Amino acid sequence: MLHLYNTLARREEEFKPIKNKRVGLYTCGPTVYNYAHLGNLRTYIFEDILKRVLVYNGYKVRHVMNITDVDDKTIRDSQAAKETLKHFTGRFTQYFKEDIKKLNILPPTKFAPATKYIKEMVKLVQALQKNGLAYQKDGSIYFSIGKFKNYGQLSQLDKRELRAGARVDVDEYEKENPADFALWKAWSEKDGDVFWQTPLGKGRPGWHLECSAVSATELGQPFDIHAGAVDLIFPHHENEIAQSEAATGKKFVNYWLHGEHLLVDSQKMAKSLRNFYILRDLENKKINPLAFRYLTLMTHYRAKMNFTWESLMGAQNALNNLYNVARSLPLLSKERAGVRLPFAEKFQEALNNDLNLPQALAVLWEMIHSPLPAGEKSTLILKFDKVLGLDIKKYLGKKIKIPAAIKKLLAERKMARENKNWQKSDDLRDQLYKSGFRVEDGPESQTVKHL
Repeated sequence: MLHLYNTLARREEEFKPIKNKRVGLYTCGPTVYNYAHLGNLRTYIFEDILKRVLVYNGYKVRHVMNITDVDDKTIRDSQAAKETLKHFTGRFTQYFKEDIKKLNILPPTKFAPATKYIKEMVKLVQALQKNGLAYQKDGSIYFSIGKFKNYGQLSQLDKRELRAGARVDVDEYEKENPADFALWKAWSEKDGDVFWQTPLGKGRPGWHLECSAVSATELGQPFDIHAGAVDLIFPHHENEIAQSEAATGKKFVNYWLHGEHLLVDSQKMAKSLRNFYILRDLENKKINPLAFRYLTLMTHYRAKMNFTWESLMGAQNALNNLYNVARSLPLLSKERAGVRLPFAEKFQEALNNDLNLPQALAVLWEMIHSPLPAGEKSTLILKFDKVLGLDIKKYLGKKIKIPAAIKKLLAERKMARENKNWQKSDDLRDQLYKSGFRVEDGPESQTVKHL
């Protein structure tokens, strides 16, 4: 049985979908005003693992991911770039899709740009007005959190901290003080040509509104799982619950899952600290993006992950070792059915224990180092990689093709070793490494492997 840590309940719970073997999953997607950074990407990998584990357990998943293509930041930065909002956000949406593809993150069932759901957002606000939980001030419409009795249930806010009558116009709170948040923002000159003419007036939606409207439209209410980064618990997810449940009188979501922060050298990632990295920074250093995916799997999604270049190189070496193992195994015409050994059970037990991927990786390597026949190892690797997403299949049974130039260096090194010219041997080893090949010395021979 699959158990997941539900942030709302603050405990692990057995997962029980609303509809038998069907799961509605909503994840907060990118705000497309810049490239996704490594912290963002860690969250998307965690959500990908969640979806893969659900599928591994036999569930059919409808996954919806929003694209925030209108908010304060997208308007500000599109204007600075002298581009239309649509062109600007479209460009960064494409960059995002390229990044997740490189990380072997399965695309959602549906990408949902916020600007495609304005009518649904308007209807939600009108429902809140009808129910007496929204009010107008200076042309904008705000949610009255003091009138929603369950406000703070997800973030466990102290109700005494509520600031009656305080209003927040920006999309993200500057301080963790609950205050009435904007559902609909009246147009101002700084918005330029970004606005919609609606029954709510000339303006645009607030950030929190979009996820409630998109999820209800695509998944209904309630739906099964809402996932995102831990920094979205407050105010974003708290506000989603408030406006969705206040509008409909129904529970919003059954299970809330949140991934922890990524740190860089034990510090918060920040441009001012020059430790702000995107996937292209890794690629510029000739690092396989899947090495970063492997690195994220080594830390449980609910634990802070400390990124260092040393740890990333270690992950790349481990991934390359895995690929080299795959090269030594047979490529099967079809997977063997009914794997009889305990490794498959142990792997699934780790997955079903709140997505314990570090333990699942340990099971993978335990299986690899076991005396299992090569064919069964191939079957299990393929089976496990349906969750791991490390693209192992393309390496199965594929022997290393050694270029002529590399063969020449290997021959030179062999001669150097025979002549006991250890310095030259070491220099050639380093040269081979820089060319993408690792040499391992045996008693009588040297073995070459891809990095």
